[in-house]
Amino acid sequence: MASVENRLLAEKTIVIIGGTMGLGLSGAAACVRAGAKAVVVGRDADHARAAESDLGDSSRSLAGDATDPRTAELAIELALKEFGRFDALYHVAGGSGRSFGDGPLDDINDEGWSTTLRLNLDSLFYSNRAAVRQFRRQKTGGAVLNMSSVLAFSPSPKHFATHAYAAAKAAVIGLTKSCAAYYAREGIRFNALAPGLVETPMSRRAAEDPAIMSYIATKQPLDGGRIGRASDADAAVVYFLSDQAKFVTGQVLAIDGGWAVSEGT
Repeated sequence: MASVENRLLAEKTIVIIGGTMGLGLSGAAACVRAGAKAVVVGRDADHARAAESDLGDSSRSLAGDATDPRTAELAIELALKEFGRFDALYHVAGGSGRSFGDGPLDDINDEGWSTTLRLNLDSLFYSNRAAVRQFRRQKTGGAVLNMSSVLAFSPSPKHFATHAYAAAKAAVIGLTKSCAAYYAREGIRFNALAPGLVETPMSRRAAEDPAIMSYIATKQPLDGGRIGRASDADAAVVYFLSDQAKFVTGQVLAIDGGWAVSEGT
């Protein structure tokens, strides 16, 4: 991947849904370092303001719920108003449905299923739809980068048996690939990232469990065997959103420390 310091995103404006914490905030900072203007969106107003302060004059923030269809539309409108253009969407927003009742299939309650899909799939559908509608109005093409998970295609039944979450993240890949095929002729690219276990607020349960951390040491064996860092995805984010990837669409990149090719013990 190209260095994020090469200003590969100069002159571009990127909307990042879920860009005020964790993977999204780290990606937003990488985009700004690479020359982009960024509009970051998060549910918590305090986090949104703090993110804008951290990112500096090249950013604007919006507090809004990604599961509201209007949130992504408002973020794109803000990008156009403040920076005069809209070039790319990075959708990170999502979350665990475990506390709502996600788990193994026979244990999932109706709320666990519907809430998990709303957080991880409905929100992404709304942002992707809003982005494509604007790209088509502009007749400019554009880039969409979606957040899936390694659990979409590499299950871990002992420690990560949340089947609604896995289903939602697998659906993200299906939507990404279908849209990549359909909109390629218009220069609109769709790609996805599939992280392993990354240290974020969502992964606190796993990160504080000694048994899971022992498992991760062999399941994610790269770099000494560790939980991922948000910054591990930064170079990939910049690459997929930049013109360096102008001939790349419909791809899913696992940034998983070797999860998908390791047994874990």
